[in-house]
Amino acid sequence: MPWSDGLDGQALEIAATPASPLRVVAGPGTGKTFALLRRLARLLEEGQDPRRVLLVTFTRISAADLERELNRLGLPQGEQVSKGTLHSLCFSVLHRSHVFEFTRRIPRPLLKFEERFLLEDLARYGEFGTIHQRRATLKAFEAAWARTHDQQPGWPTTPTEQQFQAALEEWLRFHQSMLIDELIPLTLRYLRSNPGCQELQQFDHVLVDEYQDLNRAEQELIDLLAQGRSLTVVGDQDQAIYQDFRYAHPEGIALFHEAHAGTLDIPLDLSRRCPPAIVVLANSLIRHNQRRSGRQLIPMEEAVEVNVHVVQWPNMQAEAEGIAEHVAARVLSGEYDPGRVLVLCPRRHFGYLIRDELQARQVDAHSFFHEEALDGNPKEAAESMAQQAFTLLTLLATPEDRVALRAWLGFNSPQLRAGEYRRLRDHCAMSGQSPFEALQAIRDGQLAIPYTSGVSARYALLVESLLELAELQPQDAFDVLFPPEEPWAGHFRAIYDQDGEPLEHLGALDLLRTNITQPELPTTATYVRIMSLHKSKGLTADHVFIPGCIEGLIPSYSRDLPFEEEMRYREEQRRLFYVAITRARRTLVLSSTQTLPRVLAHRMGAPVAGVDLVNGETIASSLLAELGETCPQPVVGEQWLMGS
Repeated sequence: MPWSDGLDGQALEIAATPASPLRVVAGPGTGKTFALLRRLARLLEEGQDPRRVLLVTFTRISAADLERELNRLGLPQGEQVSKGTLHSLCFSVLHRSHVFEFTRRIPRPLLKFEERFLLEDLARYGEFGTIHQRRATLKAFEAAWARTHDQQPGWPTTPTEQQFQAALEEWLRFHQSMLIDELIPLTLRYLRSNPGCQELQQFDHVLVDEYQDLNRAEQELIDLLAQGRSLTVVGDQDQAIYQDFRYAHPEGIALFHEAHAGTLDIPLDLSRRCPPAIVVLANSLIRHNQRRSGRQLIPMEEAVEVNVHVVQWPNMQAEAEGIAEHVAARVLSGEYDPGRVLVLCPRRHFGYLIRDELQARQVDAHSFFHEEALDGNPKEAAESMAQQAFTLLTLLATPEDRVALRAWLGFNSPQLRAGEYRRLRDHCAMSGQSPFEALQAIRDGQLAIPYTSGVSARYALLVESLLELAELQPQDAFDVLFPPEEPWAGHFRAIYDQDGEPLEHLGALDLLRTNITQPELPTTATYVRIMSLHKSKGLTADHVFIPGCIEGLIPSYSRDLPFEEEMRYREEQRRLFYVAITRARRTLVLSSTQTLPRVLAHRMGAPVAGVDLVNGETIASSLLAELGETCPQPVVGEQWLMGS
């Protein structure tokens, strides 16, 4: 279709204007992707070389959505447009320019649970503080040391940061690995240092979706790629939900004009997705944030029947059973299409309970907590079974993987055997041996390194385990690693079984790693989708259920923050809740529990009170009271089930 077909108002202006820089501030459901792609359609219809257009976003979900909508438009040469996530762009730049080779880096990414061993090893340098402080410093390194929006990304600014970066890069080089988010600083460094490189002249037009999700380093990277050319950014300050996670501050989109002279602003405020009742709740909620522009969503005029319920249950099991009973009754009656039901959970434990209860009622439901399948404390055997099984599979498929070896050696130890491993690593640095060669020499009696009996014993166990697994067929080996009777293995088995045929060990590893680190989240489905609030970005459903709306989870609390930072964190949590409730079109159910199991509450980081040694008392989320006077009064679960 012609690029202007069916366009009017602000969407037409966005697609038609040749202005640059262009900032589109677009609220949830206002048609930002539609307008952005029509702008792209105009460029192609006017003869722009598609290979010189970059269409980029932050998350794989958003990138897949852009790709799908672009295909639906059927644009000539649309498939030649450079498009994808910023991380995929950086990987292609570094690979094509041989940066990995020149810098002696190997793009073997660390998984989140593997980072725990890295952080423990960095404790040998006492000036790096506690584990929480080291984790925060690691996050700053991945953001190119730009913790705030006004900082210049790229360089450590203090001696401690410089020492941390040196120690970190030394560890990564020794272990032949890198951090996933390290792609951004590496690419930024390469582009700054090589002003004549082809990447800086590669694009005439740069279009960025979900700009509020980019941190300062990523914004600087975009500016370099678009320097002297056409730049369009689309985003929403009120949907910035990665500030605490990766320093993606809402000021990035809010103050864009200050760093980009001549910026033209075109807002999109009319919510075509959310019915008026949801828009009123969302506006009331987000008004409590002080650091924002004051912009409000505008509801469509036509009346749409919406059911909003606020419900409380005595415990998690009752909540899961109640929500599952409500959904199942309506699915079986034909009132609900299961593919139009979305369950958004603050922690996976709520989601797993609801999934199991739905499946017990013959309702197909899938959970998408892939990266959390490897959660757990590696210091405790009972909490790290999945991690240890995955690590064994890694070493079975890639026997020289140094990161996996480091993890295996440290499991089930209070300090992850960091002291013993340091002695092993120091020996390797002096001798030139790999850690595998040194450990095998110890096992063969040809080498002695004092005070390394723990890692030597773990290595001996590794050799025995790998020999036993190597004698089995791939399916049998997988069953040994991920036993069908173990609940923790269920997620891995579901991924493996979906392929249909037994895979070789390397194939099984690639399949699991891809599904865990880069899960496909379907925007359309034939089953109930259960996931985190963060993952719901870009999704829409007729019926949305948000369990676990209790203080300490929604909103969650960050650890020991100064008052000012605590307020900023709470505002981010409010934005996350805002994103979640604006996924709904017909039904919105906000659910809380009066108690949580104490052990589980500790794992989830949820505060509880009371004297019961097994269960702790909770209270409903304070954000519920911020939804305004149109929000229904809470009711107990049994009453809701009877009335609904």
